[in-house]
Amino acid sequence: MKVNITKQNILFYGLQVAAWLVFLMVPAISAFITTHSWSGAYRAFDVNWRIHWMSAAIYFVNAFILIPLGYYQNKRWLFWVGNILILGYQAYAWFYNFDTASFLSHIPDQRYGQYALSSYYASAFVSIFMSALLAGLALLVHHVYRTQSVKRQLKEEQQKRTEAELEWLKNQLNPHFLFNTLNNISSLVQIDADKAQDAIAQLSDLLRYAMYETRHEKVPIQGEVEFMRNYIELMKLRCNEKAVVNCNLSTANSQIEIAPLLFISLIENAFKHGVSSSRDSMVDIQLTADTDQITFCCKNTNYPKDEQNRSGSGIGIENTKRRLDLIYHDRYTWEQSVSEDNIYTTRITIQL
Repeated sequence: MKVNITKQNILFYGLQVAAWLVFLMVPAISAFITTHSWSGAYRAFDVNWRIHWMSAAIYFVNAFILIPLGYYQNKRWLFWVGNILILGYQAYAWFYNFDTASFLSHIPDQRYGQYALSSYYASAFVSIFMSALLAGLALLVHHVYRTQSVKRQLKEEQQKRTEAELEWLKNQLNPHFLFNTLNNISSLVQIDADKAQDAIAQLSDLLRYAMYETRHEKVPIQGEVEFMRNYIELMKLRCNEKAVVNCNLSTANSQIEIAPLLFISLIENAFKHGVSSSRDSMVDIQLTADTDQITFCCKNTNYPKDEQNRSGSGIGIENTKRRLDLIYHDRYTWEQSVSEDNIYTTRITIQL
């Protein structure tokens, strides 16, 4: 039988031993404080030990053997049989060699004989009942400990799953963005080599940030703002002269922290669904951040894609909502609307 011993188990059993030691030592400590006599303290401990050693033995036989190796190892019969034997031994010790006549002969006044006899039997039944309670107490302590351990493990597993899900959601930077950006830079090389070089530098900064600076749950907002600016500049390479792009990202406190890459999918959707190659287009992105609140607002003209060009549509928004739920819970609001002049607006407010 394999027994798994952990630090938590050592602490659990150690606390039980310490509690019993304190219980057994209390009379000795009290006696020493009262009499300042080591011999008096020893006598008090000896008397207390003689009275309660059997109780301590029953508790620890259950706590260390019958419960962990029987009750919780699919051998509950071992727990029940063991305790029945213990209680049976106590009953045997109390009653088997008990001589009623001899007991009554030691009582000077026979008028009190029946009372003394009743007291003896009551003491015997109370002792046996207390032994059963001690076994139950040991089982209850184990149950509470195991319940708390299971809850702690479930919480840790849930935390790990949440962290893994957040990591996956954070890494959903659309590969189409990288593919299209590289194509745009390739075309730009033939027209303006300097702009192409700047675009390559921006793409390099963007990828470096996405790979190395977003490993934590929260990042300084200043780095996130720079990332969004580079992202927007690269997205503008896909726009023609009919598109107007406004960007205002302001932070009153650069030390504010935010979940990384939180708004990128919304910005990408704004360019994907808001910019037309043949009609006037508009994308307006605003971000304000102070000590208590972050507000992100993205507006764009609404040119929905046809069914053949809707790959990935909606996934970015769902990912963003899921990350907001996991990280900010009930501390954010999400507003989404389309105005009469066909302007699509998304506004997210996060309470810090």
